[in-house]
Amino acid sequence: MTDLIPFIIQRMNYFVFILLMLMGMYGVFYKKNYMKKIIGLNILQTAIILFFVSIGAKQDATLPILRHGGVRGVVNPGDYINPLPHVLMLTAIVVAVATLGVALAMVIKIYKDFSSMEEEEILLQLARKPAPDNKKSKCQ
Repeated sequence: MTDLIPFIIQRMNYFVFILLMLMGMYGVFYKKNYMKKIIGLNILQTAIILFFVSIGAKQDATLPILRHGGVRGVVNPGDYINPLPHVLMLTAIVVAVATLGVALAMVIKIYKDFSSMEEEEILLQLARKPAPDNKKSKCQ
């Protein structure tokens, strides 16, 4: 039991990421309001980005910038931070912002058309709507 507490404290960030991911998944899968689904998706994306940024960090490491002719001999890669997770997460942030913008635009359009953001109300309105008549030709 005494070994469990330091183990949890050392890995607290992973527990926080798991909690954030579960909160986001709960919002996406179980909420019926489209705005709440978007908020859950944003929380999920943020948790994943924070996870990848945290695994890219190293204690007592420096940036991987070498001066020309400044290093003699063998370079130890363990002394440097891996920049790849950070670069990929910058791309993920751009994708997350674009996804959020498109999702919000879709919710605005849905609200204008159905006067609701609740999934069940919108499905009921769609079920009541008559099917379009495809027999008429528009070219006449």
